[in-house]
Amino acid sequence: MFKVLRTEGNARRGEFTCAHGTVQTPVFQNVGTQGAIKGAVSAQDLKELGCQIELSNTYHLHVRPGDQIVRAMGGLHKFMNWDGPILTDSGGFQVFSLSSLRRIKEEGVYFSSHVDGRKIFMGPEESMQIQSNLGSDIAMAFDECCENPSPYEYVKKSCERTTRWLYRCKKELDRLNSLPTTVNPQQMLFGINQGGTYDDLRIQHMKDIAQLDLPGYAIGGLAVGESTETMYHILDVVLPHAPQDKPRYLMGVGTPSNIIEAVWRGVDFFDCVMPTRNARHGHLFTWDGIRNLNNAKYQLDENPIDERCSCPVCRNYSRAYIRHLLKSGEMLGQRLAVMHNLWFYNNLMTQIRKTLDDGDFAAFRAQWSDRLSRRI
Repeated sequence: MFKVLRTEGNARRGEFTCAHGTVQTPVFQNVGTQGAIKGAVSAQDLKELGCQIELSNTYHLHVRPGDQIVRAMGGLHKFMNWDGPILTDSGGFQVFSLSSLRRIKEEGVYFSSHVDGRKIFMGPEESMQIQSNLGSDIAMAFDECCENPSPYEYVKKSCERTTRWLYRCKKELDRLNSLPTTVNPQQMLFGINQGGTYDDLRIQHMKDIAQLDLPGYAIGGLAVGESTETMYHILDVVLPHAPQDKPRYLMGVGTPSNIIEAVWRGVDFFDCVMPTRNARHGHLFTWDGIRNLNNAKYQLDENPIDERCSCPVCRNYSRAYIRHLLKSGEMLGQRLAVMHNLWFYNNLMTQIRKTLDDGDFAAFRAQWSDRLSRRI
C-alpha cells in the first residue's frame, strides 16, 4: 500500500496505492469539502490541474445531501464523477469548530447542525458508517481536536479518549468492509495523532496508536492557534515515533513554505483550503511569492498571474482581466484564480518529488521555502 522509494535526510519520496489508483508522494490533496472544489472547479478540471487525491468532508456530506443519498447514487466517486483516490475527513475537526453547539461524551459528540439546527449525534461508529456510505479510499478516524493551547490534563484525557475511539473506529470499519453491500470494501483507516503542544503527550499518543498497525497515520490538532515554530517543533518531536513504513499526513497545512518544511521533516500527505480560499479573494501563489490582484497596479497589467507558470489560466489570461472579473463579482474570476492556485500547489508537489528523485531537495528548500512566503 505504501512504498518509500528514496529518502533525503528525513524527507521521503514514495508511492501509495489504494482501490482507485497509485499516488506519488509527497502529495497535496485538493479540498472539495462538499464533493466540489469551491470556485466552480469540476472533477474534469482537477485532472487537468494535476490533482491526485480529492478530499471531502464527512460532516458536511452527512448534513447535506445526506450520506445515504450519496450511497444510493453509487458512492462519492460516481456521485461527483471522480475516478481517482478520495480521502474523507472524519468530521471531528468540524465538530471541534462548532464548540458552541456541541457536547463531548465518551460515546461520542452531540451537536446541532450548522444548516438547520437539528440535533445530531456522531461517534466513532457513526463516522465510519457515514464514510463507508461515501465509499472513500481513505477514512479518517473520529477524534477530538483540542484548541491550542489547552490545559495539560484536558489534552491528556482527550488523547486517551481519542485512542479508545480509534479502536472502535477500526472494529466498525472492519465490520463494514466485510459486508457484501459495502460501497468500497477496500476502504482504509488512518489514525490521527493528537496531544496539543505537549511533547510527551504527542509521543505517547503516537506510540499508542501505532500499535494498531493501520495503513496510515495523520498528525492532527496543528495550525489551530500555535505558532509556525511550535508546529515544526511538534513534527520534529513526533515523527521519529511514527511508523516508518506508513504514510504520514499533516492535516490542514498549509502554505507552500509549510509544505516544504514539513516534507523536510518527513511528512507525505497534505491538505488545506488555503489555495482555494485565498484565490477567491484575489490572493494568488506564484514562484515570486504571493500576489494580491486586488491591488490597483494590476489594472492595466497584461502579464499572466505568474510568468513561470504553464497552467491553463496563465497561458490564456492577463492579471488585468482576472482582476476585473474579481472586482466585478464574476464567477469566472474566482474559477480562474482557484484553478491557478490549485495548479501551483500540485506543481509545487511535482517539483518537490523531482528534487527528491534527483537528491536535490535540500537545495530546493534553501532556494524556495522563504521566497514563496513573501508578499509581492
